[in-house]
Amino acid sequence: MPERPSDPDAATAADALAAGPAGALRERASKTRRKQESHDLQSLGEALLELPDDHLATLGLGESLVDAIRTGRRVKSHEARRRQMQLIGKLMRSADVELARAAVLERQLGRARDSLALHQAERWRAELIAGDEATTRFAAAHLRADVQRLRTLVRNARKDAAIAPEQRNGRAYRELFQFIREHEGDE
Repeated sequence: MPERPSDPDAATAADALAAGPAGALRERASKTRRKQESHDLQSLGEALLELPDDHLATLGLGESLVDAIRTGRRVKSHEARRRQMQLIGKLMRSADVELARAAVLERQLGRARDSLALHQAERWRAELIAGDEATTRFAAAHLRADVQRLRTLVRNARKDAAIAPEQRNGRAYRELFQFIREHEGDE
């Protein structure tokens, strides 16, 4: 690496050479930052392995990158998979990956939404079995729900809960849960 001249005029000249077209100094990303970006692209590539082929084709990735992703799905050996993922990360450096990031994010958000919906349905089921006031709240929140059917399902689930655990059928729990899931969008 060349030494920086001790002469202030020479230092200014060296800075002017490094200056970009706007006159500002060009900032080069640190090695740590470049490695982090490389690891991020590799992680994105791993997430792309889960997308179906028809969805991959719509992301505008290069053919070589799509082929590398398809190959990565077939590779089973740990070391070979690691090398394949490095290749995918390298190919992604030159590709426009914004659509791919959006697709992976949407897939992750979809899973989170599904999980949240399941947890809310489980919470409703527990509240409905626990007390009658929950039935009124559910009916008020879900206007299209058949209240009579809901009450029947809650009554059956409570009867099932009163039975010894080894003799429970579980059918009433499942039917109540299914009813709740069917009416989630009615809010």
